Amino acid sequence: MREFWDNRYSGTEYVYGTAPNAYLLAHHPLYQPGQSVLAVGDGEGRNGVWLAGRGLSVTAVDFSQQALAKAQALAQHQGVTLETIWADLVGWKWPRARYDHIISIYLHLPPTQRRQVHQAMLEALKPGGLLLMEAFHPEQMDYHSGGPRDPGMLYNGVMLREDFVGGEFMELAELAVELDEGPGHRGRAAVTRALIRRPDV
Repeated sequence: MREFWDNRYSGTEYVYGTAPNAYLLAHHPLYQPGQSVLAVGDGEGRNGVWLAGRGLSVTAVDFSQQALAKAQALAQHQGVTLETIWADLVGWKWPRARYDHIISIYLHLPPTQRRQVHQAMLEALKPGGLLLMEAFHPEQMDYHSGGPRDPGMLYNGVMLREDFVGGEFMELAELAVELDEGPGHRGRAAVTRALIRRPDV
């Protein structure tokens, strides 16, 4: 799988573009200078670099070294600092109660790994911290705008409520959108979006 992603990111073109995800962008008031954010599976860095440009302290973790090298190149081009960590999210020693925000944009995992990683995300938030997520919905199998071709790796709202038990869902929606995120995500798509708060202790 690592080889697959390294190959995908090996060209000079940014596969999913360099602009931030639209759902993340729509929530820009949440992200304030000085806050800490963990961008999981951030690939070539489009979301992490945008957050760093807003004055946040950003850590981007991904298991493609090729992607992280391009993320650092994008950060340098934008004149911002981005911490990158090369790791497999399943085996990674996750921090606990460290981040004000976590963003997960199109990170898709098999069911057993998904539950483990999602629970680790929630626990990595500080009490009161927010997790913003966008992923492809199972109906994405009807579209050809990106995402896994394995329906077991697509997420619906019921799955997320089960995975993030203990989290407070501020938003949860399943909808059709038009994607324009580089050559990798373009056209009509079915997505699931969530904004989840870690309750105060």
